[in-house]
Amino acid sequence: QVQLVESGGGLVQPGGSLRLSCVASGGTFSAFALAWFRQAPGKEREFVAALNYNPVYAASVKGRFTASRDNVKSTLYLQMNSLKPEDTAVYYCAARLNRIVSSMAGTPSVWPNWGQGTQVIVSS
Repeated sequence: QVQLVESGGGLVQPGGSLRLSCVASGGTFSAFALAWFRQAPGKEREFVAALNYNPVYAASVKGRFTASRDNVKSTLYLQMNSLKPEDTAVYYCAARLNRIVSSMAGTPSVWPNWGQGTQVIVSS
């Protein structure tokens, strides 16, 4: 069983930056496919980024967000720059024990392991 714990959320002004972390336990972290999703109030869970065979980003965050991983620390990161009010959401990390077809990375149902989420609020 893979357990994921996110941290790093908070309140930030528009144009600011935050770095989210997701620490994993269980399984072989270096073999995991990893992803970030977010969910705003009243909206469906939305794909943000994935580290699969190659990094993949949603169009809405490309060029502003960067996902990375530290296999020694079993940690996934999401560096978020130039934040906008529409980035406000609960951010979740997700993992699976093997890689998937890249075209499926944005589908929440293919990710069996989820963290509890961390809140990001972008507001002045």
